[in-house]
Amino acid sequence: MFGSFASSRLALNLRRLRSRFGISAPRVLVRTHLPWYWRALAVVVLSGASLALAGWIYDAGQRFAGFHQGASEHEIAGMRERMAQLQTDLEAARKVANASESRLRIESTAQERLTAQLRTLEEENTRLKSDLATFESLAGEQVGNSGLAISRLQILPVGAGEYRYRLLVAQTGEKKEKEFNGMIQLVATVQRGKDTAMMQFPAAGDPAASQYQVRFRYFRRLEGTFKLAAEARIQRVEVRLIQDGAVKASQSVAL
Repeated sequence: MFGSFASSRLALNLRRLRSRFGISAPRVLVRTHLPWYWRALAVVVLSGASLALAGWIYDAGQRFAGFHQGASEHEIAGMRERMAQLQTDLEAARKVANASESRLRIESTAQERLTAQLRTLEEENTRLKSDLATFESLAGEQVGNSGLAISRLQILPVGAGEYRYRLLVAQTGEKKEKEFNGMIQLVATVQRGKDTAMMQFPAAGDPAASQYQVRFRYFRRLEGTFKLAAEARIQRVEVRLIQDGAVKASQSVAL
């Protein structure tokens, strides 16, 4: 009985050995052992090569598609420089345009002033010629013992009951060497509704009476304003030249 047990155990061990080392035994792979740093270096090298290959493929794809980042950046830089140059040129052109506009404005203003001055001088020249002709005509006529005369009387409406008067006073004859010192007086005939009244300027106690004082030797052009009520209608105005309380000359005009 002991013999049969030993033989069966031996047969079992043989079958195990055959299964390990025989034809049906599992395959065993033998690998060479490498240190960890060599493995890490290999991973780094492979990763770098992969990144370089990916970059080359990306760059090649951009070149193939007609778009390259380096060329685009170069073009963008060139465009920025061109824009900066154009902006500089634009600012310079604006400065020149502003200077030209200011110069033209100054020249235009100066021309307008010269035109206005020329017009004023022409009007003054015409007025002086007219005054001279009037004075010469007065000098050749008899104007009374006083030698004083009033001419070119004008009464012009300004508005809101205000009127402007203009006249020329002259002194002729033997007394022209002596200065006249007196005043002018305006007597207006006005109508209010159905009533007619006489108004005198300056009135008695008028604080503006000093503006009617007149001093001249040969002739003088006078101009001023007086005011009536807005509803009053002026019919006639007489201007008197007064000296020492006496009327030396007068002239009237109807409106």
